[in-house]
Amino acid sequence: MSQASIGSSRKHFDGVPREILRGAGLLVGFALLAATVARQTDVGTLHMPAASAVETLALRFEDRPDGSVAVRDARDDQAIYIVQPGAYGFIRSTLRGLARERRRADLDASTPFTLTHWSDGTVSLEDAATKRRVNLDAFGPDNARAFAQLFNKRESLP
Repeated sequence: MSQASIGSSRKHFDGVPREILRGAGLLVGFALLAATVARQTDVGTLHMPAASAVETLALRFEDRPDGSVAVRDARDDQAIYIVQPGAYGFIRSTLRGLARERRRADLDASTPFTLTHWSDGTVSLEDAATKRRVNLDAFGPDNARAFAQLFNKRESLP
């Protein structure tokens, strides 16, 4: 077989066919147009109703020598709950993260945290010093319940 016969039996490939490129361009253009129209008209958007605070607690957390954490009501400095060593790891890790942010920003540790129970059933913990809010339900119902129980633990402890 000669070189000419091999070359002529192969089809010449010029890349992606124009019809496919046009289709892809039209698809991208349509997606951009649809996104712009949706943004301008709110079509296809989801609006959550604004939740209002049902109950709030201003709390301070104090590390104790035995490894426990005292939860104190910031209004009267009464201990309302003691988190025993090894219990409620989610409470400890959340507080550790918020305290680390305060130290990093060189902020006062005496500013209380605000625990809020919202009308939509969610619970959040806000640090007024750093302006950070943690939506506790994002970590699952058991973890949110660990903090939500503090609303019912208002009895005085030593």
